[in-house]
Amino acid sequence: MHLLQPQTEVNVSSLVSTLSTLDSDISPDQVQLSDWLKLSTESEYVDWLILHFNHWFSHHNVNLVRGDFEPEYFPATADTPARIQFAHGFFNSALHEISHWTIAGEERRKLPDLGYWYAPDGRTAEQQALFEQVEIKPQAIEWMFATAFGRKFRVSLDNLTGEGGDGACFKDNVYAQVQRYFRGEAKLPRDAKRFIDCICLCTRHGKSLHSDEFSREMLD
Repeated sequence: MHLLQPQTEVNVSSLVSTLSTLDSDISPDQVQLSDWLKLSTESEYVDWLILHFNHWFSHHNVNLVRGDFEPEYFPATADTPARIQFAHGFFNSALHEISHWTIAGEERRKLPDLGYWYAPDGRTAEQQALFEQVEIKPQAIEWMFATAFGRKFRVSLDNLTGEGGDGACFKDNVYAQVQRYFRGEAKLPRDAKRFIDCICLCTRHGKSLHSDEFSREMLD
């Protein structure tokens, strides 16, 4: 999914330095269906992620699903839930697609691919600059998801055959966006916060994310 337009966001305030623990509507004894800490293979981690995302967000009538090809979002129909399809069964691809979904507002979630147009690999410098501008928030949120899971995060400029863009500047912007969420200067989407809350309960014994867990050097 290459997203090149601004998004309407669903927001909730974050707290200074630390993301708060579970929202009051999340019951800790209902969050974890199987023990994350007992998993050992990548396939098991992916299965766990699918099971739990679909459980945590069943009230939104949406399912996370493996895809054989490129990631794509399919809105709900009268007969089927919405689908967040991630690429090739890759765990980090799932986190990236979830980050875009959490940012999209209610109306965009009714549209194929969240209402975005696809710009394939080989973008011009102008297209790449727009891509990077729109990707700052999703990749900042994806980094927070990955950290909650204890996984490595890498930024993606995703333009192998076109203009490469300014990787260092993009990394600066992604890092700055994460810190804005922690300082309360930007608002974290409500569903992103819920996802982080649930992850932390399962993988960190409920310990919240802290701004000190993120540094600019980690992106190099």
